[in-house]
Amino acid sequence: MRSTIAIEVAASPDLVFALASDVTRWERLLPHYARSCARGRLADGALLVDFIARRPLVGLVGLDLPVTWRARTWPEPETRRLRFVHVAGATRGMDVTWRIEPGPAGRGAHVAIDHEFSPVVPLFAAFVDRFFTRPIAGRTLGTFRAIAEAIESTDRPVTNPSS
Repeated sequence: MRSTIAIEVAASPDLVFALASDVTRWERLLPHYARSCARGRLADGALLVDFIARRPLVGLVGLDLPVTWRARTWPEPETRRLRFVHVAGATRGMDVTWRIEPGPAGRGAHVAIDHEFSPVVPLFAAFVDRFFTRPIAGRTLGTFRAIAEAIESTDRPVTNPSS
């Protein structure tokens, strides 16, 4: 199964890439992440990272379901891509690519996350996508958008509207 979730960000693609590519800081940047801890660097330079994200289960009472996985992850700065291959957890084998590109008309950034997942039981992929991948990835994109836009807005020079 292949799925994509995307968002427009009113900040530079380079800023969004810099924020998102520091995966070991996700637990400090993203309120729904409880852990993003590097277990080590692999021979090819990729990081092996343990992730724990919280998926809201019952929003009204604040009950969250922890979702855990381990991924081999690496940045591709030349193309502003982030790559993740899940190597442990229920989503083992999932291949994830973040594409961070200039936005429409060269303004801001267009950020898309592509997921490819082919478990032994095909319906499991649709279940994971609907109830875990999309909710967590959506919150991740929304939070990175808010952070990047806040940084970008504080970096702009203040102009006098009366001039």
